[in-house]
Amino acid sequence: LTKTMGKEINMWFQAEECTIPEIIHLNSRWMANKVALVCDDKQVTWSELGEIINKIGHSLLKLNLNSGDRIVLMTRNSNEMMESILGIICTSMVVVPLNISINDSAIVTMVNNCEAKAVIASDEFVDRIDSIKSQLKTVSDDCFISINTSKSYWHDYHQLLNNADSSPVDLKVAPESECNIIYSSGTTGLPKGIVHSHSCRFAWAQGMSISLRYDSSAKTLLSLGLYSNISWVAFLNTILVGGTMYVVTKFDAEECMQAIQEYQITHFAMVPIQYQKILTHENFSQYNLSSIKATMCCGSPLTVEMKKTIMDNLPGDFIELYGLTEGLITILPPEEMNEKINSVGRPYPGQELMIIDNDDNPVETGESGEIVGISAVLMSGYLNNEKANSDATWYDKNNRKWLRTGDIGRLDDDGFLYLVDRKKDMIISGGQNIYPADIEAILSRREEIKELAVIGIDCKKWGETPIAIIVAEEKAIINVNEIMQWLNSKLGKQQRVSSIIQVQSLPRNPAGKVLKRVLRETYKELEI
Repeated sequence: LTKTMGKEINMWFQAEECTIPEIIHLNSRWMANKVALVCDDKQVTWSELGEIINKIGHSLLKLNLNSGDRIVLMTRNSNEMMESILGIICTSMVVVPLNISINDSAIVTMVNNCEAKAVIASDEFVDRIDSIKSQLKTVSDDCFISINTSKSYWHDYHQLLNNADSSPVDLKVAPESECNIIYSSGTTGLPKGIVHSHSCRFAWAQGMSISLRYDSSAKTLLSLGLYSNISWVAFLNTILVGGTMYVVTKFDAEECMQAIQEYQITHFAMVPIQYQKILTHENFSQYNLSSIKATMCCGSPLTVEMKKTIMDNLPGDFIELYGLTEGLITILPPEEMNEKINSVGRPYPGQELMIIDNDDNPVETGESGEIVGISAVLMSGYLNNEKANSDATWYDKNNRKWLRTGDIGRLDDDGFLYLVDRKKDMIISGGQNIYPADIEAILSRREEIKELAVIGIDCKKWGETPIAIIVAEEKAIINVNEIMQWLNSKLGKQQRVSSIIQVQSLPRNPAGKVLKRVLRETYKELEI
């Protein structure tokens, strides 16, 4: 029985709130012989995956790990990484997959921040973990597990599973309990641990699978690191519908096209730079990609030109997603793409968003301000970081908590969201707000420019002034002075860039986002 407005309501036949572990358990029973996971041509059925997950659970419990304990993964994409992610969360423990490109100092910081009780690493990272082992304060000596290493003081992953019980683990996964922690990409500073509950993760899968056109025939290509929330969106959707996950060990444009053709891939989620590399690959036209049903792009802003290129050259439905690992999502579906191509869509069902000004007051339609949102897919909060939680919270007149995104946007009369810029990337020059994205949108029209970024640097006269950093297309001839003259002729007086600098490449995180804080640090001594 439950109570609503003081009245008891009979819910005898209502199941408890569902979770992803429960879906996995059901898939292993009802889709036993269907292929669930493929990596390096090794195929695992849903029944086999269920047994592996059970063995992982029993192995972890034998190491005296308990429900709620956090386990760090430091491994490249593989069957074992996906198995470990699912095995950990199905045993009511918390998985913390780390970005494999981070340095040793960051590993120590994150392991200690989440108070991890165990580490699972692939062989290429074992020596790195050993070199910092004494600094990992909460991991006991008996809780280091390695995939393929001969070191005796590391448990061998495969040996643990060979000796483990394959029966279901008798542990209840509570919907409100922690499922995973993903550390932010750190484009604006020190990464923060983003905590998602099991209830939240099921909500991600339930809503996104509809919006992104997933069904039981889904064959999903996972080409980004499994530590990325973009990958989580794709594989959670695939698990929910009982599809098949195809894991790529690392992204290579041609290898992805080969996989799409060979395995008849139907779905994938990529960042803009991955689409660019595939669509501009010299062998693109040689591959049969007709199996594609739906593709999604997110992670960083898409230019209008890139959206059109994707729609013109890839089959299936192309869907743009704006979202944060912390939660809050908008969807621009193909049926609305042409009419609202400059937007990032509307909140998907169950989401609410608002635009607020610098004084935290809601603005009128069409006015720019910070995007705030409220939703069932929002994180539980930043781990052990009350200041970050406070800074990210906006209260409405009913005292409800909304997430501050740190992004600047505006809404049109139809409720479509238009991104203006990152709040922290905004340049204040002569007391005027300048949004780098406005300048970047114009500069991106130049065909000889492959990549670009606009940042603000210190300026004695104006306080800050914008400069542009560009990467040339291959074999293109760049005339920096001519480009700057052309660009400034199309900008407002306060927006005009003071310098254009040509470089070989832009610093990016693994999700493809340009690291503007790195650029600001690089050019902070530039005198304008």
